Amino acid sequence: MGTFRKTGKNIGVDPIQIGVQLRGLMDDAQYWAAHDTYSPIEAAVRLHHKLVFIHPFSNGNGRHARILADVVLGKVYAADPIDWTAGSDLQKMNERRSAYIAALKAAGAHDFGPLLGFVGQAAETG
Repeated sequence: MGTFRKTGKNIGVDPIQIGVQLRGLMDDAQYWAAHDTYSPIEAAVRLHHKLVFIHPFSNGNGRHARILADVVLGKVYAADPIDWTAGSDLQKMNERRSAYIAALKAAGAHDFGPLLGFVGQAAETG
């Protein structure tokens, strides 16, 4: 099991806020599931994005967030996991990784459409 990072990075919350932010995210995710706030895929995508934004570890945050999103889909929503890679290696710079990073940045600006599109889900309106 990893330990939370102790230093600031160019991404992520201040290290002292990691635990508080994670607790808030888990509370949000429970609320979304209990109140059908989002479709299962959108809830997983939002969970993933916020976890990447918090950036609790020095390395492996994207992988960790993708795994957690897929576990939540399976265990909470009884849904299939997301095909994040679509046959590509997200650890290496390529067109798929560039699209992934751009979609995460858009979500950081409160536009989840590109990230939903990335995972093959159209953004819901309303």
